[in-house]
Amino acid sequence: MLEVRLYLDLRYYNIVECECMSKCVLEAQGYVSCGNTIGLGNSYVRPCEAGFRVKDGIVERLIYDVVLSRPEDYLSIYQSCCNHNCLKCHSWYFSQHPRGSWYSPKRVLEEALRYENMVTVVEPRDRSTMWHASDLCAHCGSCLVQDSRGPYCPGVLSRDQVLLSPQGYGPARNIISFTGGDLYCRTRFYIETFKLLKRETNLWIHIETNGYGLTPKNLDQLYSAGLDSIWLDMKAYNEETYRKLCGTTNKWILELPARIVDMGLVLEVVLILIPELVYFNDIEGFAKLLSNVDRDLPVTLLAFFPEYLLLGYRSPTFEEMVKAYNILVDYGLRNVRLGNIGVFCKDRESLDLLIRTVGREHVGL
Repeated sequence: MLEVRLYLDLRYYNIVECECMSKCVLEAQGYVSCGNTIGLGNSYVRPCEAGFRVKDGIVERLIYDVVLSRPEDYLSIYQSCCNHNCLKCHSWYFSQHPRGSWYSPKRVLEEALRYENMVTVVEPRDRSTMWHASDLCAHCGSCLVQDSRGPYCPGVLSRDQVLLSPQGYGPARNIISFTGGDLYCRTRFYIETFKLLKRETNLWIHIETNGYGLTPKNLDQLYSAGLDSIWLDMKAYNEETYRKLCGTTNKWILELPARIVDMGLVLEVVLILIPELVYFNDIEGFAKLLSNVDRDLPVTLLAFFPEYLLLGYRSPTFEEMVKAYNILVDYGLRNVRLGNIGVFCKDRESLDLLIRTVGREHVGL
């Protein structure tokens, strides 16, 4: 039986939903609901209720922006509304507030086809990650602005492979990534979109995710629909810390690296160092976990910068980032790269010191 759900602004949410859209998918599969709510008018609803709609039988996703992103060098689909409310979120203004335009799978395909015409670097599937972008470009733009390579340029690309996007200089790689607000717990939109992209384009399909919605059933559905690679943002190892930071458990998230690798998906893991909150004990926990999965996993360790509800926390120092890096490496992880370099390297001298300390290949620029 169809249920008509009337929202505060029917011009915006002209939705007719079936019963399966009115219940938490995670709870139906035996997991715990995210518990997050999104303000909508004078009320609060679940993020999936604010971030999806079904109009005239077509499922649509609320998208904040579509852009060739840096330093990832792929087409990023920035999604609104998220199943987490992370205290450190740098996208809170659209992940915790419903903002953007409604996109059907067909509209996403139109964006993808436009982007495919401007691709300058064709990557193999095993490089369909954010992590591998640093192998190609330092994103300085020197080759275009000054007609000479910058001091940290990997020397891989020709000048005509570098483009200017709203987020800066770099190549355009044959990857489309779904990022921003995470609602992969509801798979219908993604299944339809991924199948369409696989049929009509030659782009690799990548998602950036906290992993909360990637139950075995959901992950299998996304993989079967054409998903190629996953950026898994693991945030904190300790469950109490994770709950404080994100509002949920991370029990099944810790199981994901092994499951993703076993399925044949390409995996990259993103960690963050937040002094006194997500600190060396958490990094060591991740080091143990990931080294038992695959020591060649691409791992990015980001330096925290104060944002949203963590404005009172400080960024890590140069020494703290190097110590955390060494913890990961000492457990045998071979592909660790540091990110958000400008947070702890304020000048060229400190950047040069970092490169001498860990190697250029372990510095994401």
